[in-house]
Amino acid sequence: MEIHELIVEMKLLERRLTLYEEKYGVLSEDFYAALMAGKLARYDAFDETRADFSRWKGIYETWLRRKEAYTKQIRQLELAEALRVQPAY
Repeated sequence: MEIHELIVEMKLLERRLTLYEEKYGVLSEDFYAALMAGKLARYDAFDETRADFSRWKGIYETWLRRKEAYTKQIRQLELAEALRVQPAY
């Protein structure tokens, strides 16, 4: 993926993450850390949270992969090369 495509996809994913963050009252980074540490196991008994947590985890992991790809690509370029500048007429 090109840098601009990664940005667009990351922003779409962030919108979806925001819905879960607002619903559950924590940021995705904190949710993910707690989930991976096994601190949310008590919610496995509830169908809605189990399904939400599974989707939230997947969206966040996808966002992390896109962020990693973006960071790798942007470090290989000068920022001036990465900018998509459209001349104003």
